[in-house]
Amino acid sequence: MANSRSALKRVRQTKTRTLRNRALKTSLKSLRKDALAAVEAGDSKKAQESYNQFASAADKAAKKGALHKNTASRLKSRVATKVNAIGS
Repeated sequence: MANSRSALKRVRQTKTRTLRNRALKTSLKSLRKDALAAVEAGDSKKAQESYNQFASAADKAAKKGALHKNTASRLKSRVATKVNAIGS
């Protein structure tokens, strides 16, 4: 266990940040699943709306540091490819 005051503070900060990041990532996964479910159902309009929400959330998570920006971009790209495939 940490002994110094600064180390104890770092432990507290890490717990807070871990919880925040976990919440962001969990909501992001749910939005991604919604978009992919709409793609599977073949509902183009619902898929596009779900993708827009997912893309926005991914960008926000990257901005806040929960995800790396390239990870967010990769996830968005993969979902966008599937959404665009049913649109055509």
